[in-house]
Amino acid sequence: MRFLGIDYGTRRIGLAAGDELGLATPIPALVEADPAARRRALAGVVKARRIQEIVLGLPLNMDGSEGFKAKEAQAFAVELRTEFGLPVHLVDERLTSHIAEAGMNQKQLREIRGKGIIDSRAAAVILQDYLDQRFPPALPE
Repeated sequence: MRFLGIDYGTRRIGLAAGDELGLATPIPALVEADPAARRRALAGVVKARRIQEIVLGLPLNMDGSEGFKAKEAQAFAVELRTEFGLPVHLVDERLTSHIAEAGMNQKQLREIRGKGIIDSRAAAVILQDYLDQRFPPALPE
């Protein structure tokens, strides 16, 4: 199975790839200024990597409620299912950006934020959470 993790944003789309071996790896984010160009680039990634399932971050509020961004992500999930005909799994993404930024100093963050590196690291956290649930590590005997 080939999975694509997505940290959706209106300016950047963070991406991560993974498979049934259970390891999510960040891949270059989609940072095209034109939304249509980002969508074409996303279609290219899905095709080139022969993606079979998509895992999309669901940005819930800290209290677990759904706000505007969560509804945006749900609408994007519907678009992805329609466009690609693939299963799309929504995964709670609370604190993934914080985890993705861990260990970086403020200067690093300013320099790389626009490149989508944080977004793709967040996508890897989202995808890794899903893979850990779907393919839990075997317990030693």
